[in-house]
Amino acid sequence: MFTDPIADMLTRIRNASAVKKAEVVVPFSKVKLAIANILLQDGFIKNVENTEEGSRNIKIGLKYVDNGPAVTSLKRVSKPGRRVYVDKDNILSVRNGFGISILSTSQGIMNNKEAKKRNIGGELICEVY
Repeated sequence: MFTDPIADMLTRIRNASAVKKAEVVVPFSKVKLAIANILLQDGFIKNVENTEEGSRNIKIGLKYVDNGPAVTSLKRVSKPGRRVYVDKDNILSVRNGFGISILSTSQGIMNNKEAKKRNIGGELICEVY
């Protein structure tokens, strides 16, 4: 069993897109579903589906552009052994606005642009570009 389920999800997406799979299935959790919905909203994946086949899973449809994956890099920042927090003034843009960072805030999980707009900080989960 993986000790960091979010890192497991990110690794599954990274590996599946490297071998050009159409979709990837990850075990269900509310946090992973929220992260997948943010990736969908920002155009990094094609679709997200919550399945009930046997056990609850999240089916993520991967997106490809110009014969390559839409997700170039998917990097876990805050880890169970080393949590990384940012306040509202230190939320940075990723790749000059071409990428996003996903934060866990007191108002839910959101990307860096939404957190800046709402003027709140939180735990920096991952960076995507």
